[in-house]
Amino acid sequence: MNNSTETHGVWSATAPSHPALSPVEGERKTDVAVVGGGYTGLSAALYLAEAGTDVTLLEAKSIGYGGSGRNVGLVNAGLWLMPDEVVKIMGPEYGERVLEVLGASPDLVFELINKHGIECEAVREGTLHCAHSPAGYKALQKREEQWQRRNAPVTLLSREKAAPMIGSNAFHGALWDKRAGRIQPLAYAYGLAEIAKKAGAKLHSNSPVISCRRDGDSWRLKTPNGVVVAKFVILTVQGYPDYAFKNQKKSMVPFNYFQFSTPPLPESVRKTILPGQQPAWDTNLILSSYRLDNAGRLIVGSVGQARHGAYGLHKSWALRSVKKVFPQIGTIELEHAWDGIIRMTTDNVPRFHLLDKGMITVTSYNGRGIGPGTVFGKLLAEYTQTESPSCIPLPLTQQNEIWTRQLRGFFYEAGARLYHFAQRRI
Repeated sequence: MNNSTETHGVWSATAPSHPALSPVEGERKTDVAVVGGGYTGLSAALYLAEAGTDVTLLEAKSIGYGGSGRNVGLVNAGLWLMPDEVVKIMGPEYGERVLEVLGASPDLVFELINKHGIECEAVREGTLHCAHSPAGYKALQKREEQWQRRNAPVTLLSREKAAPMIGSNAFHGALWDKRAGRIQPLAYAYGLAEIAKKAGAKLHSNSPVISCRRDGDSWRLKTPNGVVVAKFVILTVQGYPDYAFKNQKKSMVPFNYFQFSTPPLPESVRKTILPGQQPAWDTNLILSSYRLDNAGRLIVGSVGQARHGAYGLHKSWALRSVKKVFPQIGTIELEHAWDGIIRMTTDNVPRFHLLDKGMITVTSYNGRGIGPGTVFGKLLAEYTQTESPSCIPLPLTQQNEIWTRQLRGFFYEAGARLYHFAQRRI
C-alpha cells in the first residue's frame, strides 16, 4: 500500500494525464494573477479568460496538489451547518443568500462537466447523509425540514428504505439530497485546467510566489524563475498556503481527513453496495464517508492523518469499518491511503477578505470544497471586473488571527485517534 503524503492515492492512479504546464519564466504583465491551482483558482481563471480578461494562474506545485486533489469527491449542496444555523450566524440577508448560492453549486459543477465533456467519473444521483444513531436521525429530521422550507429536493428515508440504498443495515436512516452527486476530484481539477487553457488562461505549475508587493497601481509576484505584474490578485491557496502567503494559516484552523481504498470489488459484491451510486457519510461527530469509484473500489474516509504514527491505527479502523458496515465484502486488503488538510473557521462559515487594494480571497470552505470552490472562483472573477462586494454572498470582513488554531487542530487529531482506536471493536 502506498501511504506517502506526496500521493493523492487512488485519484492520481485513475486520473487522466496531468495537464502539460511549465513554470513561469521572465517578467510578464497580466490583468489578473490567480494564486493557487485548485478548484477556486481554476474556476476563476476559466471565467476570466472566457470574459476576455488576460489572466495568469500560478500554482506552487501541481494542479490539484492541495485539498482539491485529495478530496472525497462529494459534490454537496450548501454548507456543512444546518440552514437555520447559517442564518443565525450570518444574519438573514447573507445567510439566506449564501444558502441559495451554495445550495445550487452542484448545478454549476455538473453544468461545466457536461458542457465541456470533462472526464471525471461524474454521477449525479444525490448523496446519502446517514444517521449513525437515533439522535443522528432526529438531527436529519431537522435538516430535512429546514431545507424543504427552502424548496430543496431532500427526502428523509427510514431505516428500512435507506438500508437497500446504502447496502448496509448499520444506520438508522438517511437524508437523500438529490441536488448533489460525486466526481473523481483530481480528474475534475485537471479538466478545469484544460478548459481554462483552451479559453486563453495562462497556467503555470511549479511556480510558488516567493514574494508579493505593491508597485504603484500593480502587484509584483516573484517566483523562482520569473515575475508576474498584475493589476489584480485573486488568492485561492485555501488549505495549503505557503511561501509569500504562509501567514494565511493564522486565520484558519487545520483539520485533517484521510481516505483508504480497496481494490475493485467483485461485481457480485459491488452491486450490493451503494447500488444507486450515491456517496454517503454519517452524522457522527467524528464522521465517516463511503463511496465507490467507477472501477468498483470502496473508498472509506474519516477525520485524521494517514501517516506517521497514525497510519496503522487508522488503517485498522478502516478495515474494521468495512467489515462492520459492509460485511458482504468479507476479508479484503486496502490498496491506497492518502490524506489532506482542510482549513476551518471557528463558526464553520467561509470568509471574504479584501487583503489590500486589488487583492481578494475567500477562505475556509470547512470541508465542502467542490461546489463552493467552483462557485466562488466564478464570483471572485466577477468581482475583479466590477469591484463590487455585492457579487459575493458573504460579508466583507477583516482577517483575524485565531490564536488557538494549533491547539484546536491538535485536539481534532487526538480525538480522532482515540475514537478510531476504540470504534467498532465489538
